[in-house]
Amino acid sequence: MTLDYEWLGPVMFAGALVLLSLGYPVAFSLGGVAILFGIVGISLGVFDPIFLTAMPQRIFGIMANYTLLAIPYFIFMGSMLEKSGIAERLLETMGILLGRLRGGLALAVVLVGALLAATTGVVAATVVAMGLISLPIMLRYGYNKQLATGVIAASGTLGQIIPPSVVLVVLGDQLGISVGDLFIGSLIPGLMMSGAFALHVLIVAFLKPELAPALPAEVREIGGKALGRRIIQVMLPPLILILLVLGSIFFGFATPTEAGAVGCAGAIALAAANRQLTLESLRQVCDATLKITSMVIFILLGSTAFSLVFRGVNGDQFMFDVLANLPGGEIGFLIVSMATVFILGFFIDFFEIAFIVVPLFVPVAEKLGIDLIWYGVILGANLQTSFLTPPFGFALFYLRGVAPPEVSTSDIYRGVIPFILLQMLVLVLIIIFPGIVSFLPSLGR
Repeated sequence: MTLDYEWLGPVMFAGALVLLSLGYPVAFSLGGVAILFGIVGISLGVFDPIFLTAMPQRIFGIMANYTLLAIPYFIFMGSMLEKSGIAERLLETMGILLGRLRGGLALAVVLVGALLAATTGVVAATVVAMGLISLPIMLRYGYNKQLATGVIAASGTLGQIIPPSVVLVVLGDQLGISVGDLFIGSLIPGLMMSGAFALHVLIVAFLKPELAPALPAEVREIGGKALGRRIIQVMLPPLILILLVLGSIFFGFATPTEAGAVGCAGAIALAAANRQLTLESLRQVCDATLKITSMVIFILLGSTAFSLVFRGVNGDQFMFDVLANLPGGEIGFLIVSMATVFILGFFIDFFEIAFIVVPLFVPVAEKLGIDLIWYGVILGANLQTSFLTPPFGFALFYLRGVAPPEVSTSDIYRGVIPFILLQMLVLVLIIIFPGIVSFLPSLGR
């Protein structure tokens, strides 16, 4: 390639981001940019059409990828659990258990958010479910709007970092590492996030009790026998499901894909036990799973075409040279890559970031000797933060869509700020102390 055309790759990358920011469908934006720049490259004599002969083999490779099979399994499991009403019953039971505490209902939201994250791994489903169920109750009993919306949005995003997470499955595939190891490495950071949220709620309730009052006695006192029955019927089944899914991965009995299949069977059993398993609910769950999985596959196909042409015009080499020679070496690369992912997280969905940007970072991270499991976990934590950040955080849009009219958008934006700061604090701790991530995976080796 001559010096005159070395900017063709960066212009191609920028063109894709412009189309995405204008709202064009991701798969067609990537595929369209690939076709356009492929034609331009061929006409300028800087792109060898032989690169395109690899496209069919890559497509077959995507369809045969065993790791990616975990995505429809976890999406199906999350959708089925949503239909079974498990989130609603969990929130009610946790609210009764913790209702005598100031801030108990908000604390219940954090705990249920962590449990739902560990059973579904789907952010949108968790935020919407808790927004529909818990927000009206919290407002009815005098909770501050900003605290209520902040804790719901933040707890809903725990599905980004707590395994089994669709985010971590895709990251593991793109980073070329074991998804099981990534799940194990993200467990402590995920619990740290949950603990930070719970501690914040308790401190706010202690310092300003009027913001998070206890539930009235007549609401929380249902009798010891009834409460015990609810705990057994409502809390034990999802805990057993978590043990089956995550335990089978952590102890090496099953791969994430196999554990996802076990989770699907468990979710169907729970729906049947709750008398929510009907042909119509099964059809709706399968429909939702098919739509999301098809979207992911089409994005993968578009990104494959994009990466082939991008490599053909030497864009990957240009980006590698830029990223590998940043001032500060490993620290400089981490700052730039984390800032890029954080900013892009405002505007485009996680899947686009994983399929377009992450592959550019992997060769540089490998050259710099960065532990890819640790790098994958901090990418997931970073994306979790960007999901919350105003004005374009996706979790904020999900909550805005189900919040009652008396809750303003500014209430939601102001409410999430303390939780963003807490997430960034945990992210900084993970970066400074890599042992937080590497401790559990090292035990299994």
